[in-house]
Amino acid sequence: MIFLAIASWLASRRLHAGILHNILRCPMNFFDTTPTGRILNRFGKDIDTIDAILPMNIRSMIWCALSVLGTLIIVALGSAWFLLVAVPLIVLNILIQRFYVSTSRQLKRLESVNLSPIYSHFDESVHGASTIRAYRKEKEFMNESLYRIDKHQQAYYPSIIANRWLAMRLETVGALVVLSAVILAVVSRNMENSTLTAGLAGLAITYALGVTGALNWLVRMISEIENNIVAIERVQEYTEIPTEADWIISINRPPANWPSAGAIVFDNYGVRYREGLDLVLRNITCVINGGEKVGICGRTGAGKSSLTLGLFRILEGAEGAIYVDDVRIGAIGLHDLRKALTIIPQDPVIFSGSLRTNLDPFNIYTDEELWKALEQANLKTFVQNLSEGLNHMCSEKGDNLSVGQRQLICLARALLRQTKVLILDEATAAVDLETDELIQKTIRTAFAECTVLTIAHRLNTIIDYDKIMVLDAGMLKEFAPPQELLSNKNSLFYSLAKQANIV
Repeated sequence: MIFLAIASWLASRRLHAGILHNILRCPMNFFDTTPTGRILNRFGKDIDTIDAILPMNIRSMIWCALSVLGTLIIVALGSAWFLLVAVPLIVLNILIQRFYVSTSRQLKRLESVNLSPIYSHFDESVHGASTIRAYRKEKEFMNESLYRIDKHQQAYYPSIIANRWLAMRLETVGALVVLSAVILAVVSRNMENSTLTAGLAGLAITYALGVTGALNWLVRMISEIENNIVAIERVQEYTEIPTEADWIISINRPPANWPSAGAIVFDNYGVRYREGLDLVLRNITCVINGGEKVGICGRTGAGKSSLTLGLFRILEGAEGAIYVDDVRIGAIGLHDLRKALTIIPQDPVIFSGSLRTNLDPFNIYTDEELWKALEQANLKTFVQNLSEGLNHMCSEKGDNLSVGQRQLICLARALLRQTKVLILDEATAAVDLETDELIQKTIRTAFAECTVLTIAHRLNTIIDYDKIMVLDAGMLKEFAPPQELLSNKNSLFYSLAKQANIV
């Protein structure tokens, strides 16, 4: 039993490590096409089945098998003729169990599939609780939750009925075992030269009476093991899904100081979100010199964010290539690429933990460097006024901070990293004008020698940039200094600026 416990723990740990490793390295298209509830179901119900239920089933099966085997031996000692009856009864048990398992396994799969929508709906309800309350839709969401639970119960109820079907037939087989033991004991006792004593006959019959429960439980445990193996199958499926490219390619690593200039070249670059879909970017060709400040603009759906996803290889290029300081980014490891780039996203990401951990999760920088970054990000006074300073605890998603403060923390992270390439993905779209000016001022001073790509929500923030990149329908339509584009009244950038009342 100790060996079983250790083996179960090691197997469960290995499966959990495998699924966690793969999920953390899945490409974004996996999360775009897979509901959150389905993933939570694998890490919740399925892992719990592997951790707790399967080891218990195996332990019970071993105990019941030994119990049934001992009973059969004792009854056979009472009458050797019992072995002739035991063989067909065992075959009958196996046939019943096979018939039951073929159905119950599919019912178990249906139950697992119908559990995922409950997790998905609950997750959506938790994240959208404020919106649900604002529109007073609590009743509708409660009814939807009850409906999904009912659908799950519809899949779960047949498995209970199938279990009762199995129990009734196993009880019948158990009764046949007792009947056979009694008849053979009586016949053997009355035979001439019988060595069967009354005590041995009584012992055999007594054990036969107890075999019904053990035999019933043995077959049920074997069936449960086969049913619950579905959990291993479902977890194993997620350990084999395709992952992103290698984290590090040892034979093709860039120089230690890469990128030193920050020059970016798009060479006929194209990308799609997943196989089978149209290209969202196509024929992108341009040269961004090191240290240039480039504004990226265009209408909704033009492909602005897709361009940054391609730079980080969150989306792998479908055609062409991107070069950073003459290094083709598609040929190097993802870790080498992503640690060389910095992005300030539109939605600031704050983790539960201290402010220090959010600024420096790998504990690389000194307190002096942290305070300097906070000062540059105009957050030093705010943090100094906090009772715990850098050890101030941030709640989940930074709910105890304002949107502007969360964005400035992301800016402080970027200031600490000091990479040669900085991408701002509409970083100031959700903040007020005052915070927007603070961020733009810091970027112009602290990243003066860096290449900055800014996806613009407010065109006035990029009007003084070195160049403007205008995207439309996934294609690069214009790439020139803003003054040159504004002087051409037929340019797309001029029309966008006119709509924004800049010209």
